[in-house]
Amino acid sequence: MSERSTRAGRFVQQGLGPDAFVPAPLPPDPPVEVNATMLAVLSEADRALGRLDGVIETIPSPDLFVAMYVRREAVLSSQIEGTQSTLDDLLTVELEPKAAGVPKDVDEIVNYVRAMNHGLERLAHLPLSQRLIREIHFELMRSGRGSHRTPGEFRKIQNWLGPGEAPIERATFVPPPVPEMRKALDDFEQFLHDGALPALIQVGLIHAQFETIHPFLDGNGRVGRLLMTFMLVHRGVLKRPVLYLSHYLKLHRAEYYDRLSAIRQVGDWEGWMRFFLRGVAETATEATRTAQAIIRLRQHDRDLPQVQSSPNGARVLDLLFDRPLVNVNLVQQSLGVAYVTANSLIARFEDAGILTEITGNRRRRAFRYDGYLALFDEGPRAIGVAPRHTPFEAIGRDDR
Repeated sequence: MSERSTRAGRFVQQGLGPDAFVPAPLPPDPPVEVNATMLAVLSEADRALGRLDGVIETIPSPDLFVAMYVRREAVLSSQIEGTQSTLDDLLTVELEPKAAGVPKDVDEIVNYVRAMNHGLERLAHLPLSQRLIREIHFELMRSGRGSHRTPGEFRKIQNWLGPGEAPIERATFVPPPVPEMRKALDDFEQFLHDGALPALIQVGLIHAQFETIHPFLDGNGRVGRLLMTFMLVHRGVLKRPVLYLSHYLKLHRAEYYDRLSAIRQVGDWEGWMRFFLRGVAETATEATRTAQAIIRLRQHDRDLPQVQSSPNGARVLDLLFDRPLVNVNLVQQSLGVAYVTANSLIARFEDAGILTEITGNRRRRAFRYDGYLALFDEGPRAIGVAPRHTPFEAIGRDDR
């Protein structure tokens, strides 16, 4: 192992297990070196974010796009922590909370969506702070796994990272002890409001530092990933919260952990920042392509005769961009029309190939907007990708 550096912090002895790491306040000393290579990846990330921010504003009802991206991020970020539920599972429980055939851990994804939305709403009135971070954590952990691990409260005991339920003696990383953690959080909060650095450099530093402080008994990874989006909105880099790095981090998980470890071991902030900025550029480019595909899909489907010929056709299509899994009851209630009208509208959309019935039932039917959901799959971003069907066994309620 290379000789340890004190640039990012120091290791302190514990009574048991490996030494704990106490991070130095941000920004790093000496500062992050923005050489030609770093400047190139920083510039590409900035350009990619600019293109994304621009194209989002051209989407009709961009908040619907944001809502789907929040859902997708909730799924991917939770999967990094071991959940098995999918985007279809989340949409299923949104349509029918008591639906059968969905994994129990879908509640964690529901919590993530709530935590994200809560944070974005509060950000308009409350600055990024320890208080807001605790609120986000409470919403994230209020139910499901980890709900017994003091939601909304910073830890009062030592924690550590390691395989499974391994004891501290087998820990792969030990965050700062509680007194040092409190001091690190105070320094961290102060740095949240330091606008001297380029926004993306600051966001990258903040994420790595939060994961190093590890101030909660559970949920640190998910909160740390949420903070990246909040910071981009807070700094005005994005008008809307549409950049989420969980897919990139999931694909490059080993390198992600190695880069964080290299910060602590040898002070390699530069290696981490290059990795982070490449992720921003790739993720923003992917989101831009998705947004452009949504625009094309919406125009294509709006022009179909089955949509054009109905006075409510455009309204149903708008609903589907918000709720791509529907039943007759949802259409009836959302549009304020009679049941028979809602049923007829869905039949039109089935005939047009927009909706696919996914339960195989004569009653309690549910319908999926495959063309739209295909754009949010983890695979190719193209209309016509074969969809992954929801695991519906029953929708749980008669749709009459």
